[in-house]
Amino acid sequence: MYTAVLAAALVAVAATVWVLKNANRWIHETFRLGSKRFNLPPGDLGWPFIGNMWSFLRAFKSSRPDSFMESFVARYGRTDMYKCFMFGSPSVIVTSTEACKRVLNDDDAFGSGWPRSTLKLIGEKSFIGISSKEHKRLRRITAAPVNGYEALATYLTYIENMTVASLQKWPSMGQIEFLTELRKLTFKIIMYIFLSSESEVVMEALEREYTTLNYGVRAMAINIPGFAYHKALKARKNLVMTFQSIVSQRRKKRDNDVATTRRDMMDALLDVEDENGRRLSDEEIIDVLIMYLNAGHESSGHTMMWATIFLQQHPNFLGKAKAEQEEILKKRPPGQKGLTLKEVREMDYLSKVIDETLRVVTFSLTVFREAKHDVNICGYTIPKGWKVLVWFRSVHYDPETYPNPKQFDPSRWDDFTPKAGSFLPFGGGSRLCPGNDLAKLEISVFLHYFLLNYRLERDNPNSPVRYLPHTRPKDQCLARIKRVGAPFD
Repeated sequence: MYTAVLAAALVAVAATVWVLKNANRWIHETFRLGSKRFNLPPGDLGWPFIGNMWSFLRAFKSSRPDSFMESFVARYGRTDMYKCFMFGSPSVIVTSTEACKRVLNDDDAFGSGWPRSTLKLIGEKSFIGISSKEHKRLRRITAAPVNGYEALATYLTYIENMTVASLQKWPSMGQIEFLTELRKLTFKIIMYIFLSSESEVVMEALEREYTTLNYGVRAMAINIPGFAYHKALKARKNLVMTFQSIVSQRRKKRDNDVATTRRDMMDALLDVEDENGRRLSDEEIIDVLIMYLNAGHESSGHTMMWATIFLQQHPNFLGKAKAEQEEILKKRPPGQKGLTLKEVREMDYLSKVIDETLRVVTFSLTVFREAKHDVNICGYTIPKGWKVLVWFRSVHYDPETYPNPKQFDPSRWDDFTPKAGSFLPFGGGSRLCPGNDLAKLEISVFLHYFLLNYRLERDNPNSPVRYLPHTRPKDQCLARIKRVGAPFD
């Protein structure tokens, strides 16, 4: 009797597990697609509701972030794309250069597809939430004040001053959380560009809110107290309140004809109007600010940290990069103080170091699109309404394009121009990151001064530092900054 009951229980459990493991496939493939399901790419849709999210989050919180995609390759072989269930939706992960290029450039077939949970944090009126038409309009508005030559030349002096001040302060602080200090630096820069703000107290408070926001973006969308996503929603609410106050104050000053000391991005956003005379609403301006200020400091800070660590792990590359910066000083006319944009653009080897760091780290691991109709790519069908994840790490780690892809080697860029779609540190297509030139300028200026005058001393240089966008203080580089060069002029 007991044996029969136990056997029945085991059968019931096995049947339940089987049903749950196949539920997503039945719902999203068999019932909704019919015969079209036979042309889907290989893969699986995981468990109901959570899909493949547990394995995704587990991989990216481990020391082996690539294990997530490696599991698909091991089970289904190497191909251009895989079906899965991510962030609450049936999805396709595209991994090859050709497939990624098609998805990023075909605006007629693919629109923005970011998860609802992400839009609630970053903003439905931000770049990631609006239509292609609105995106082009906002990009046109904001591109010149951020990436234009005159704008970059103007920002260069401030970036230099902030970088030098930070580097001079860090040696006296003893052990520091290197990434934390770099993010503070890049946040000061982006705050100055957008809001002309230099208040230390305000910037540190806002930077803390952004840190909380970012943890939520890369977490399960569980809106329950104590979970990262719930905390992130509260952080967004605080950011919206702060920026609404700033926007209201700016509008009030304009109504009263109060002159400002300098124009910044906020002024540009308040002034701009479309061909019909329509101006941006407060909601649109706030969402653009939240997105820009977030993207404008996170990726730059991480790239600065990793470029510094990689160079110090490879003395040969470090020597070449430092020699180039010393040569720039030797060529400088007498009496010139500080860098010029021309000098930054002559940093050929340093540019290779930065590109190689962006490739190896791949800070933005994916972007989201959504199929507007059934699309055939590389012999597979991506059904209408399915999300598409452009997997940058697979592109940047393709051994056919980048031999020994996990190895940091700036020399791979000698006489090498990657083909279209094979190098995507700032995305691609019409939704290419509008602040890419500003980001590279910040990184170049920091590395210039660091290489000439400082070195990084880690307490345990052999301990791993994860190159992941969700790096927390306990995972990041604890180090001391030592001066090795002469004081700045």
